[in-house]
Amino acid sequence: MLPFLLFFLILLSAFGATAPNYDKPYSPIFTDKPVYSWTDKMKITIISPSWNSDRHLIDSIGETSEHAIKISTSEHSLDSYRFTETDVNSGIFTAEVILTGFTHDADGDGDSDTTPRTSGNGPTSGFLEVDRDSAITISFEFADGVVLVESVPVRWNVGTINFIDDLFFLEKSAMVRVIDLDMNLNPEAIDNLPIQIFSDSDVAGIEVNAMETSEDSGSFVATISLSQNSHSSGDRLYSLPGDEIFAKYNDYTLPKPYSTSDNLAIETSARVDSSIPPIERIKNSQITFSDGLGNKLESFSQNSQIQIVGNISNEHDFKQKFVYMFQVKNDKHVVESLSWIQGEINSQQSLDVSQSWIPKKSGIYEIETFVWSSINDPTVLSQLMSTLITIP
Repeated sequence: MLPFLLFFLILLSAFGATAPNYDKPYSPIFTDKPVYSWTDKMKITIISPSWNSDRHLIDSIGETSEHAIKISTSEHSLDSYRFTETDVNSGIFTAEVILTGFTHDADGDGDSDTTPRTSGNGPTSGFLEVDRDSAITISFEFADGVVLVESVPVRWNVGTINFIDDLFFLEKSAMVRVIDLDMNLNPEAIDNLPIQIFSDSDVAGIEVNAMETSEDSGSFVATISLSQNSHSSGDRLYSLPGDEIFAKYNDYTLPKPYSTSDNLAIETSARVDSSIPPIERIKNSQITFSDGLGNKLESFSQNSQIQIVGNISNEHDFKQKFVYMFQVKNDKHVVESLSWIQGEINSQQSLDVSQSWIPKKSGIYEIETFVWSSINDPTVLSQLMSTLITIP
């Protein structure tokens, strides 16, 4: 319906009305957004073929006190604001106003991030101070005693933060995006937003500046590199395969029922892994047996301590967290002993792990060893090893 209406009104203007039609005071007012944040750029359009007074020139409206256009909040106002025609004989008039918010620390650094002011006479020179929960009213005195009005709300928003993907590989880049329209503090420049990035392996992490994707988008993007060989620095984050990485920023521009002094931590996470398949991360060797003094055992007996000795090695160029598990089952496949050792193995390191066990009865026992990434995340890091022994 709206495109047809625009076409119809433009068509009317082509026949050249030279003065306002007081009998049909129809002059719709449009804004480019249904809701504005406190520091947005506001673009306003008024379709008024009746005010296309000279079909050969660019006309203007609103700047006279007799037929003024007023752009206002409950406390601040731009009076007699000038709108200009988009083209010769179009009958469509536009203007812009930059909202300047109010005095407020938007990023928590202790300093105000806005310069509230109300000034300008149009069509693009206007600045208007607004509160976080208010409304802007545009009124146009189309004719004597005929005032056309449009109103739009101003609201703060709760921001969002997300990694672009749920899984990132080490030695690659990870991208995080924040959408917070309230942090578009200057709609005519690229803004930035500080974000904290950290991992399970580096809880201190780093702080990076997310850059706005365009001057007026309110969308911010930061790209970091992931490394298992270098400490966190700049835009590089130290992390290991299996880590969870986190991104967080504090939103200091919250809508009601929050107060203007409240802030909220907005956080997201993703997983980090190596491109090497998990099953190939650690080499698990066949177990051996020894007594309590470390002497190799060839035979076994009841009620005598047996030291089960395993060996794992990491042939890759990154550290690997692991849980090494020992499981002893009897000939009925009932688990008689289950224990584990948790640790971290360095690159190119070989490590012996051992656990003691005292058989109480004679029989045939199966001893299994397997390697997981952790107890809570049982990703298999190596092939299971199994050995049968007989207790006479």
